[in-house]
Amino acid sequence: MNKYLLSAAVLLVLGTSAAFAHITFETQEAAVGSTYKAVLRVPHGCEGKATIAVRVQIPEGVIAVKPMPKPGWTLQTKKGKYDKSYQLYGQAVADGVKEVDWSGGSLPDEFYDEFVFRATLTADLPVGQKLYFPVVQESHGAPPRCIKIPAPAQDEAAL
Repeated sequence: MNKYLLSAAVLLVLGTSAAFAHITFETQEAAVGSTYKAVLRVPHGCEGKATIAVRVQIPEGVIAVKPMPKPGWTLQTKKGKYDKSYQLYGQAVADGVKEVDWSGGSLPDEFYDEFVFRATLTADLPVGQKLYFPVVQESHGAPPRCIKIPAPAQDEAAL
């Protein structure tokens, strides 16, 4: 079976220091060339603070992204050009959603929630490799941080 491993490379923003959070995908493998329902599981806030925003960057080769609105949260997408054109239902697609942002809500530290989008994994993605979706979880009073993705031979734990 053609599978592609998925990974949410997550940065949890904490006061003045950064640490990787535990946001994960509910389903961590999907077939190349298929539609994928991405369910980002947010198990808690940051050091007792409520989560107020979740942003996910969409990697190259993931197209036709449609996020699910969440009551109480503002949903925005950022669109842009793909590195190349892809085929979707017999049509060439050269641009689309590059980032999904849920903000303005409040997920207290003691609660759990999920953020959902669907997308198509293009047929030319390499089978059996991880595909990283950088995610930022933001809490009150914490500045945004950049996200590190491991190099092809680098261990994720080394970040």
